[in-house]
Amino acid sequence: MSIKQSAREFFDACETGKGWEVCQQWCHDGATFSVQADALAEVTTIEGYTEWLKGLLVAVPDGHYHMQSFSEDDGNRKVVVTSVFHGTHTVDAGMGAPTGKTVATDYAYVMDFEGDKIKHMTKIWNDGHALKQFGWA
Repeated sequence: MSIKQSAREFFDACETGKGWEVCQQWCHDGATFSVQADALAEVTTIEGYTEWLKGLLVAVPDGHYHMQSFSEDDGNRKVVVTSVFHGTHTVDAGMGAPTGKTVATDYAYVMDFEGDKIKHMTKIWNDGHALKQFGWA
């Protein structure tokens, strides 16, 4: 399987809330995660991130992505995806009573591959803007 195909399948599984149980097949054990966003400051592994997103989709059950771009840099073993996440907070899943507010937040994934699996992923995201849209900040 090419890194492009692995990245696409990982991205879809992650963004649809499949969690680590499904997403781990495209990642190295202990694959790391980084982001400059306070909402995810404590998350340092892809496992932790996929589980965080799975939990978010409980509070935002209509959450879905709209992919904007998808590119592969085979020489550097990287895949970059840009997307917009859309959803409405309609379920109390430990984040407080549903606000009924919607979000449309831009983000990017930069996935670094070793062999045919992801060894590190960086998320680029303005969490403050997204949290304000949801009425959480």
